[in-house]
Amino acid sequence: MTAHHPLTSAPIFPTIWRLSVPNMFAMVATALVSIAETSYVGKLGLIPLAGMALVFPLIMLQQMLSAGSMGGGISSAISRAIGSGNTAKANDLVWHAVLISLALGLCLSLVILLWGQPIFELIGGKDDALAQALIYANVAFLGSLSIWLTNAFASVIRGSGDMKTPSVTLLLVAVAQVVLGGVLGLGLGPIPSYGMAGVALGQVLAFTWGAVYLFMYLRSGKSRVRLSFTATVHRSYFGEILKVGGIASISSLQTVLTILILTRIVAGFGPEALAGYGIGTRLEFLLIPITFAIGVACVPMVGMAMGAGLVQRARQVAWTGAGLSAAIVGLIGVVVAFFPDQWSRLFTTNEQVIDYAQSYFLWVGPSYAFFAFGLCLYFASQGAGKLVGPVLAGTLRLVMVAVGGVILVRQGADAASMFALISVAMLCYGVVTALFMYLGRWGD
Repeated sequence: MTAHHPLTSAPIFPTIWRLSVPNMFAMVATALVSIAETSYVGKLGLIPLAGMALVFPLIMLQQMLSAGSMGGGISSAISRAIGSGNTAKANDLVWHAVLISLALGLCLSLVILLWGQPIFELIGGKDDALAQALIYANVAFLGSLSIWLTNAFASVIRGSGDMKTPSVTLLLVAVAQVVLGGVLGLGLGPIPSYGMAGVALGQVLAFTWGAVYLFMYLRSGKSRVRLSFTATVHRSYFGEILKVGGIASISSLQTVLTILILTRIVAGFGPEALAGYGIGTRLEFLLIPITFAIGVACVPMVGMAMGAGLVQRARQVAWTGAGLSAAIVGLIGVVVAFFPDQWSRLFTTNEQVIDYAQSYFLWVGPSYAFFAFGLCLYFASQGAGKLVGPVLAGTLRLVMVAVGGVILVRQGADAASMFALISVAMLCYGVVTALFMYLGRWGD
């Protein structure tokens, strides 16, 4: 059955590109939502904006865990089952994916609703900013189930080789979130402004619609895999998803921790340096989805190839996808390194802030290609169920940033030195991930 499946027999590069393009539109739209929401909250005032900054790392972590980490585990398990010709197992895995996402979504909701205040206080929240963070978080995480289920359903469908349906759905979810967040947060006509709670409610309502739509799609006869409530529950099926998703979650936690450490260190150089760094990372929030789009396209291609015993093809898919990602993101990095003002002046006219942003792009821009290369290999490794190498590479990056940053601060180094460290850490992440991939065995 799988010998002639398009994902196991079609030319690799055109197939990756065809699967990646719809994902790119959806992922970039999702990234733009964070910019739109920041704009809405900014109109509410400085204090709500500070409160949003406290919540954002946890919002981002939830998305990374549900869509990237556990979502990758779901897509990997289903694609390998299809690749081996076991369609019944693939269908059973859908119900296991739903149960896992329900459990994790409920747990995260309870954690934030019960212990949100001490968590935000630990991050640095206090007074009115803390109060605004709690208003947003209590609404947003009350709807965690919607986000986890939407991303689980999307991952299931991607694992079957269908990229169009989840991409179009997530694109519409992003549009709905922008519209609903703006209307409910700022008010429109007879609809009053609900402030931070309204912006968060826009997210919950948009993802609730997405979850309902994808649920109905998986229950219909249109999907290549089907959600059945009478599926037989196997402990080993949970293990297949969690083995990949659990290890991948370590990478997501590393990424968020790296961001928090960098933000804390750069803040020590003054508000202008922090603002310049923020302008740089805002571009990265648009670039990473490009790599994500290519990476999640590689997951089912690698998974089906592995399931069919086509190990060499699986590795070729990984290298090809990583090369494509590095080429696109690396080109953008070189452009902003030479012409940083074209991006920076979209956000500020403060020359000192622009100078810091220019320094950031000069150092970090050329390393974007290496980071994209390593990140795409990480997603491809999810399809093969071989994640230890990429996670160790992420650990190296985290240690370099944390230890190196402390050393630079103690030596009285300037912000440019910190930006150089970020660049070197990105480069090492890409190179080390590639080495693990080259030297590792995927069963061949």
